[in-house]
Amino acid sequence: MRFVWLHGFASGPTSSKGQFVRARLRERGDDLLLPDLNEPSFFGLTVSRMLAQLDALLPGDEPVVLFGSSLGGFTAATWAAGRPGRVRALVLLAPAFDLGPRWERRMGNDAARWRGAGRFAFEHYARGGKQDLSMAFLDDAHRYDAFPLPGCPTLVIQGTLDDVVEPSLAREFTRRMEGRAELVELPEGHELNGDLPGLWKRIEPFLERYAPRPTPK
Repeated sequence: MRFVWLHGFASGPTSSKGQFVRARLRERGDDLLLPDLNEPSFFGLTVSRMLAQLDALLPGDEPVVLFGSSLGGFTAATWAAGRPGRVRALVLLAPAFDLGPRWERRMGNDAARWRGAGRFAFEHYARGGKQDLSMAFLDDAHRYDAFPLPGCPTLVIQGTLDDVVEPSLAREFTRRMEGRAELVELPEGHELNGDLPGLWKRIEPFLERYAPRPTPK
């Protein structure tokens, strides 16, 4: 069983949530891969490139558990939906559903400026300071379903105070999954890092059901 964490937009593999979950999984005897989705360049980031990175990281047919935060959550759900049978379980934290249209609405007039210049500077929290991102990111995002629907069991954790990804999106995804997804709502914002031990208490029982630790021989 492989465990993989996909970080959010302008984040990285050193994020507090990813590192915390890695430490908890190690206590179970499992390892967590945390690829840097900013590579080879933040400027060239797209969902298509992230999906290709996952394909390269996970060849063959070994079962996988994917964790995804925000943009990483949308990407994890999209990868799982497009590769039936590969993903044993999904854990999505504030997943950024309706990615392209929602992003364009949030940017307002800046979206037109982005399109005109072909690039736009975003604050990069992992690297510090602003970094340019190609308009190809937004164009590519519009190619994908607003609500990818994987066939595997899925845990969605959503902050009710999230002002980046509307909580209604997690509710709509859960409804469309027709019993394959369970939704946990917490009184937190988008980062969901106010109580990491409490977050793990929501995740661990789900993993024990769908990706239990190996039985010692």
